[in-house]
Amino acid sequence: MMSATVRRVIGDLTGRTHRTAIGLLTAQLDATIRGVDLAADLAAGRVSPAEARERMAGVEHEGDERRAALVAELSATLTTPIDREDLYRFSRSVDDVLDGLRDLVRETDLFGLPGNPADLPALRAVREGLIALREAVGELTGTPGRVHQGAMAARKAAGRVRRAYQEAMAALLREGVRVDTLRRRELLRRLDGIGRRLKDAAADLSDALLKRGH
Repeated sequence: MMSATVRRVIGDLTGRTHRTAIGLLTAQLDATIRGVDLAADLAAGRVSPAEARERMAGVEHEGDERRAALVAELSATLTTPIDREDLYRFSRSVDDVLDGLRDLVRETDLFGLPGNPADLPALRAVREGLIALREAVGELTGTPGRVHQGAMAARKAAGRVRRAYQEAMAALLREGVRVDTLRRRELLRRLDGIGRRLKDAAADLSDALLKRGH
């Protein structure tokens, strides 16, 4: 009977374990994209804060499961598409994006505020950045140049999140202090934090490629 170690070596040699790791990263990104879509539905008024909060719990659980499976895979496999520590760091940054989206939705409900259409430009940029990262991950065993392009696109998307946050904050302050001004400011800061985590994920991917000389 073939031992688990021998099966693992064969899997590494045939590229199966690389495909497994990439598949799990892709699934984690897919869950995060569903998270930003749900946050956008809340901002657009298509779902209530309470419903969005309830649904986000399921999305977060899915993302956590994919990350846990990836960590288990990284601990068992002999080789990875890029350094295993870099893969772990990238996955953690993606998880931070989903955590930020969860907090944005949850705090909107806790603060008793409705979704705000002013959040849509930033959320669209987050989605575009996640899509770029998803495409880049798919090229980890293919064309390094496309991985770099995807990481750069995600970094630029994160910059658009920052600009959208600044514009929304300026508009909020022009309105003067109201009862819900501080609550709204906290939500905008949460949105800005999501953009920073997206930027971190893009940097993690770029740094991993540089370490491999690509």
